[in-house]
Amino acid sequence: MDEQEFFRSVAASTGLGREEAADLTRATLQTLAQRLSEGTVRDLALRLPDGLDEVVRGIKGRPSKQVGLENAEEKVRERTGLRLDEVHAGFAAVLATLREAVPEATYAKVVGQLPHQFRDLVDEPT
Repeated sequence: MDEQEFFRSVAASTGLGREEAADLTRATLQTLAQRLSEGTVRDLALRLPDGLDEVVRGIKGRPSKQVGLENAEEKVRERTGLRLDEVHAGFAAVLATLREAVPEATYAKVVGQLPHQFRDLVDEPT
């Protein structure tokens, strides 16, 4: 999967336009990376499609199961100007697409460092 396919997948899942989906994807990946250990961020950067790797490379985060989904969604909403329902759908779409785009072990490390609400998004019935 390349960067454009990632954006198309998020756009298709959310109903957003390609540019909005690209902005949402970048903001979501950065927000997620801020909640991960440096080693996991490095691994994620190595596994993401070209272009998206630069979005997370160098982010120094800290794993925190205390900072939940609502806080993360608000940060992305502020950065993108999208509505909260669009951002919520975007988090689910980015995580689902990430699960397809990176090796299973990398995805497991990422979601393993996040509060359960993030994992639950991917498993929510549609």
